[in-house]
Amino acid sequence: MYINGNWVTPASTFAVFNPANGEQIGTVADGDREAARAAIAAAAEAFPAWSRSSAYERSARLYRAHGLMLERSASLAELMTREQGKPLKAARNEVKYAADFLLWFAEEAKRVYGETIPSARSDQRFLVQKCPVGVVAAITPWNYPISMLTRKLAPALAAGCTIVLKPAEATPLCAVAVFEILHEVGFPAGVVNLVTAADPAPIGEEFCTNPLVRKITFTGSTAVGKKIAGDSAPQLKRLSMELGGHAPFIVFDDADPVHAAKGVALVKFLNTGQACISPNRIFVQRSLLPAFLETLRQRIEALRAGDGMDPANAIGPLVNQAAVEKVDRQVRDALDHGAILHAGGARLLDNGLDKGHFYAPTLLSNVSPRMRVYREETFGPVAPVIAFDDEQEVLAMANDTSYGLAAYVYTRDLSRAVRAFEGLQFGIIGINDINPTSAAAPFGGMKESGLGREGAREGLEEYLETKLGGFSI
Repeated sequence: MYINGNWVTPASTFAVFNPANGEQIGTVADGDREAARAAIAAAAEAFPAWSRSSAYERSARLYRAHGLMLERSASLAELMTREQGKPLKAARNEVKYAADFLLWFAEEAKRVYGETIPSARSDQRFLVQKCPVGVVAAITPWNYPISMLTRKLAPALAAGCTIVLKPAEATPLCAVAVFEILHEVGFPAGVVNLVTAADPAPIGEEFCTNPLVRKITFTGSTAVGKKIAGDSAPQLKRLSMELGGHAPFIVFDDADPVHAAKGVALVKFLNTGQACISPNRIFVQRSLLPAFLETLRQRIEALRAGDGMDPANAIGPLVNQAAVEKVDRQVRDALDHGAILHAGGARLLDNGLDKGHFYAPTLLSNVSPRMRVYREETFGPVAPVIAFDDEQEVLAMANDTSYGLAAYVYTRDLSRAVRAFEGLQFGIIGINDINPTSAAAPFGGMKESGLGREGAREGLEEYLETKLGGFSI
């Protein structure tokens, strides 16, 4: 762990395993609630001085962290592939994306502006100032174990907040590597703190109940997000939450079905489907269905699963055995209720894959609302296809979910694209675009997919309070 500017080794540790083959790749400190409390206290002690530091000083440190991350991108990507499982090419892309957040918020740190407001009284002046919210507690997921760290660390530090981070227990080594960079950059003691733990519950409880924590930022499941919101409510802590998704992918009949199917294949099986913006319900206008399914089937059958260190492999492992079982339950349930299987549909066990958590990329059609895969987030390599007949019908089906994170639309009709963009109840919508994300763009969802936004100007605002001064002269 990294607390108050020092690496801390407690009495106990826990092992970290490669999900591709089950091999142990390292051990990390097993922190407890006391460790979290010590880290929070260090962050609170460091906050006054860090919050008064100049924006240019904070910016310079983030620039330096950006440079170091790029210098170490190869080793960081290899570590990520071993620890999280994604193919090495995808890991390299994630490290670049993670560095982008450091760069973006290094620039935005110098653009925290206030304002003056005219008063009706001639002897009065109003001054509005933005100030950092205070100590931030951050909880990050395993599926993007470096970029989700910098997406929280960078804006918090740019705003003048201090931070305590608890990474996912499945991917703590990536977090340690990021904090090695922050340590080398030379952030003052207590400004950045890392608590790793095999059991996240006591750490989360301390974050929610410790009055020194003024904000919690969390990426993870909707169920856990709701618990954090409830547990922290008595202290009215500020919250940022990026939670679950159930993204629709809509292909209208004026789109090119081959082009759309290729797009689905790229984004659906990215990170083996373990992404909150992964398409979970693929709606295809009925006339395009045969050509779309055939192209998607061919693309899926060409995907090779295996250890991400082999560049020939495009599909990595799922995070653990429970994830494999969840995906298989959804597939079995769909088939039991009339879905048609075009590819995949089973755990992969041949050629040594039984040592890891692999599931075959799967294509289902004739999917209906009574199936679990239609209602539940999958977080795995399953593409469920649903036929539709008209625009109003598909928009209603797409919006028929408690989630509202991402959606995708393929159409060549500009008017239809605008209607879909305005009619879909989702925070991020890709129009003929499977990658509508960037450090410069706001990321977040509606309904039960979260609170607030990350990235962009909005991402910095999440860590700032508005202070009004009324001056009588």
